[in-house]
Amino acid sequence: MRLNESPIARWTVLIIVATAMMMGYFVNDVMSPLETMLEMPRSQGGLGWSPADYGFFSGASGLINVFLLMLFFSGLILDKMGIRFTGTLACSLMVLGTLIKYYAVSADIPPDSIFHFSFITYDVSLPASAAWASFGFAVFGVGYEMTGITVSKSMVRWFTGHELALAMGIQLAMARLGTAAALSISAPIARHFNLSTPLLVSVAFLIIGLLAFLVFCVMDRRLDASGYSGPNGESEKPDSSSEEFRLADIGVTLRSPGFWLITLFCVLFYSAVSPFLKFSTRLMVIKYGVDADIAGFFSSIAPFGTIFMTPLFGYIYDRYGKGVTLVITGAMILTCVHFCFSLPIDYIQPTIVSSQFIAIALMLLLSIGYSLAPAALWPCVPKIIPLKCLGTAYSMIFFIQNFGRSIIPMFVGKANETDTSYTTSMLIFGFTAFGAAVVAVAMLLVDRHKNYGLQLPNIRQKK
Repeated sequence: MRLNESPIARWTVLIIVATAMMMGYFVNDVMSPLETMLEMPRSQGGLGWSPADYGFFSGASGLINVFLLMLFFSGLILDKMGIRFTGTLACSLMVLGTLIKYYAVSADIPPDSIFHFSFITYDVSLPASAAWASFGFAVFGVGYEMTGITVSKSMVRWFTGHELALAMGIQLAMARLGTAAALSISAPIARHFNLSTPLLVSVAFLIIGLLAFLVFCVMDRRLDASGYSGPNGESEKPDSSSEEFRLADIGVTLRSPGFWLITLFCVLFYSAVSPFLKFSTRLMVIKYGVDADIAGFFSSIAPFGTIFMTPLFGYIYDRYGKGVTLVITGAMILTCVHFCFSLPIDYIQPTIVSSQFIAIALMLLLSIGYSLAPAALWPCVPKIIPLKCLGTAYSMIFFIQNFGRSIIPMFVGKANETDTSYTTSMLIFGFTAFGAAVVAVAMLLVDRHKNYGLQLPNIRQKK
């Protein structure tokens, strides 16, 4: 019997790789609640950053991935070198990048030291601390996204034909737990100790994630030894002959309309979620009157909600199908939430309801949309793309997705300097989410024509 036929082995692997991903998600958002502190003068314990400095830093995680094509090459590395090598490299890069960020925040860098350079369509001038932090975040981002595609392929490798959507849902839920924990505890830790302490905690967590992945490598070798030959009989081993990944196989992915629709949906949907969470803590303080000490808890409502709902929606998809329907519903909910956030508070606030209650209700709705779409979306990819090309397919999705996640925070940061009511930035997020909903409808139409089976359940019926 192959090792992945054992439920105990499958779920043990899930917990191990999800732990590594969870630590990465924690670190990815650990500085989001610190925006207000980072923008305080050095005499008050901050670094003196401007909103534009913070906006550039927030988008820096995708710079190397996007503009140096590293995320695309990550997929090639994954398909050529295998899950074990790529995952170990990815976890190590996350540790290195976070150490650089820790140096940027903790070192006594002269405040008048400025970095000047041109980026995209405008000139950038950053304090040295922000420049070093952005560089560290960019290095971290390489490992972070590489870990994401590696974990996704490992889930397909171990769970195809079984509870794939549920497994991916639980993995996403644990990742969101990392995000929620970062949004909840980062600011209190920084205020109780100092601004760099959350990053020191982050380094420790990432080392735990690296050790967890090394344990997975041992189990994955045992899977090969047990006679694993791929979910559909094909091999994903780098040294296999007829089924070895070749660069020409990229054409299989690029010719698929389903792949392009999923990619475009990811660009729009995640551009409306991930950057929003990085700005949401300050939004709660400025627009909804939430105390700065607890604003991070309001922001963490969305990722905390996904912890419970993503596995539930994954289970529904596994058992009953309707994957694209779930994706469309999630995008529409997200659209409504962002447009509500863009409204003036006195327009949507009844007399008997406090602004804080409105903020909580909207974040709860956002958590539903944030759970619905990813729970069904990621299990759709292996229904379109063969296993040997899957790493490259995931990397190209994440690569194109990172354009939005890198650029939108920079423009939102600029918008917040001119419109402190957050109306403009919330409209940007709202129209982006609406675009995702339109693409999801197109995905449903293409699935009916191409018969990908995206609306069918994932669990195979035993004969």
